[in-house]
Amino acid sequence: MKKILYIFAVLVITSCTSTKSTLKNVDETAVKPKVINKAFQFTEYANDMKYGYDSDYPINIGLMLERQESIYIGYFFNGLVGPNNEPIEKYEKIDTCCPFPTTHNTMGAGTLGIYEVTFKNNPKKVTLHFNIYEKGKILCPKGFNIKPITEIEK
Repeated sequence: MKKILYIFAVLVITSCTSTKSTLKNVDETAVKPKVINKAFQFTEYANDMKYGYDSDYPINIGLMLERQESIYIGYFFNGLVGPNNEPIEKYEKIDTCCPFPTTHNTMGAGTLGIYEVTFKNNPKKVTLHFNIYEKGKILCPKGFNIKPITEIEK
């Protein structure tokens, strides 16, 4: 009976994680943006509408420990403003999804963090996907603007 339960558990765990990653924008040579006053200093805008919005094109801010996720997500949002240059009012992790294989986790799999963002005086909510297990170019996603360096340095 124990053997059957063990085999069942192994099947369930392995069936939840694909053996091939669906992530399309991993770049092991990418360098994180400079951090100034707890904000990323962005230099480029994303050209692709899928960047951050699609689970196959997450914002790859790894490699980091899970306990560092909130720090680096804070750096990310502190370097941005809304589509009309309004401040980001709130961002919060609302879910995790989309298991994928990775060599950067002792479990051999990672998940994406899903964050919901709201802007000051704007009812529109935006949902972005983040990956802390893989590296990629960190860009300003469509629907956001780069916070001016003069505001970051304050």
